[in-house]
Amino acid sequence: MFSTLIKFFKFCDKENRRKFTGSIFVGILNSLFMAFRIAAVAVMLRGVIGTAIEGQPFETKTIWISFGIMCVSMIGGIITRKVTAMWQCEGGYRTCAQKRIEIAEHLRYLPMGYFNENSLGEITSVTTNTMEAVGDVATRAVMMVFQGLLDTSLIIIMLFFFDWRIALVALAGFALFEFVNFFMRFAVKDISADKIRDDAAEIGKVLEYIQGIAEVKAYNLVGKRSRELNEVINRRKKTLIKMEMRCIPISNLQSLVAKLSGVAMMIASLYFYLAGTMALADCATMLVCSFMLFNALEAGGNYSALLRTIDLGVTKASKILALPTMDIEGRDAAKAEKAAKAAGSDKSFIHASNIDFAYDKRKIIDGISLSIPEHSTTAIVGPSGGGKTTFCHLLARFWDVDKGNVTLQGKDVRDYSMDNLMKNYSFVFQNVYLFHDTIANNIRFGQPEAPMEKVIAAAKKACCHDFISALPNGYDTVIGEGGASLSGGERQRISIARAIMKDSPIIILDEATANVDPENERDLMTAIEELTREKTVIMIAHRLKTVRNADQIVVIDKGRIAEQGKHEELVAKGGIYARFIDSRKEAVSWKL
Repeated sequence: MFSTLIKFFKFCDKENRRKFTGSIFVGILNSLFMAFRIAAVAVMLRGVIGTAIEGQPFETKTIWISFGIMCVSMIGGIITRKVTAMWQCEGGYRTCAQKRIEIAEHLRYLPMGYFNENSLGEITSVTTNTMEAVGDVATRAVMMVFQGLLDTSLIIIMLFFFDWRIALVALAGFALFEFVNFFMRFAVKDISADKIRDDAAEIGKVLEYIQGIAEVKAYNLVGKRSRELNEVINRRKKTLIKMEMRCIPISNLQSLVAKLSGVAMMIASLYFYLAGTMALADCATMLVCSFMLFNALEAGGNYSALLRTIDLGVTKASKILALPTMDIEGRDAAKAEKAAKAAGSDKSFIHASNIDFAYDKRKIIDGISLSIPEHSTTAIVGPSGGGKTTFCHLLARFWDVDKGNVTLQGKDVRDYSMDNLMKNYSFVFQNVYLFHDTIANNIRFGQPEAPMEKVIAAAKKACCHDFISALPNGYDTVIGEGGASLSGGERQRISIARAIMKDSPIIILDEATANVDPENERDLMTAIEELTREKTVIMIAHRLKTVRNADQIVVIDKGRIAEQGKHEELVAKGGIYARFIDSRKEAVSWKL
């Protein structure tokens, strides 16, 4: 249990850790105030019993002393309990919020391969379920368990001042309770791991089902996909029921131990009183204590089953934060320049020198060297799966190359800080993602403080001002997540407006016109022309009209450059590119 507490504290940042530490010290005060109730009861019982049994005069000050102690206990308990609860809630929710932001920032700098190896469901589960557990359940569980231990320990210590024999009986009950509690934590050890796994699986399957609902309906797979989703949900339900079924018997046993320990204290107190070794007032005090002692411990014990789940959740989040990021601050410039010279790097605007890259032990890029002059257009074509997109991602350092180097203006891309490097690139992908926000905010995504005039100017250049103005709320229209409420061409043009706002010197177009209908194509081509004016353009394209006017065409096949040159040169060679052109012409000539 203490290892979980330590891990939880390490997981929190310095400020929130200070709040939790402070809440523990205030919790100790709260436990002391709670223990004062015993003193108040003892004073009153001794006064009443002394009057009734021994014939001593009952003094009014006894009532006031008992009342005073009880008031101090109650007021002090209320204040310290409020402070403890506030600090714990603030620390828990702030930790939850900060860790979500920290994980999001950390994910920005992970190699793209991580997102291929790990499902969206797992990442989402960590940032939702796990962080929710940290912010709410973890704080309550860890602190209630700890507070229960504190309250019980301090009361037992106080009992030693009244009667060490009863204190030993209470201590034995406390030890037996913790022994049973250990078995509860052990019993849910394996199920906690299953719960974490099933949480991620359920979120992943729900996201997959929703995102692919169009395909599910189109191919009449509703029953099959629903069955898969139901199976995941039912598996998680069974895991949760299994956890409860394991916990309930042990939790009942815990409660029984706590109650029997109280009964043992009562029996021992009565025995010692009848044997003449304990005063009646002390016996009555111990009887009252037997009802008070294990209340807090029992409440905390019921939460202890969650400690293993919390432990695993914190470990999972910590593993993401511990994943090695790409060198976002840049390498040693002198060493990098020496390495670039050794690799034969020239001073081209963008230069790839004999680069290799493998993913999952499968080589994707195999010894590619390519120079891209400034303010030129380079078209990259080739068979599907040949490595075109991966090569472009390597140029922008979405991944680090395994061998060779990529330079930008003669400087290795690994020498730039990640943020400074990304300022040089704008991307327009085939599948555009727009956020659930206003159109204006989607366009100014890279410049959140940009004035509306700049947003409108970018929209006009991207040929989307007219359709935006026709929307009910214009630029303040909130679009659905992913831009689902807009057509494909409209989404593309908004993404181009976003790229125009960023105004980076290098534009990478990845099949930007592949899925656009004829009605939108003219506007989209105009928008792309505006975006790429006086820029260095790298495009992955299959449309003849897009490719043929490029300054250089690079054909990538099986991770290598198969052909390179201008349109006429490559057509004359009669190779892969020529066959690609023939297939495009044939496709265009098809009629229904």
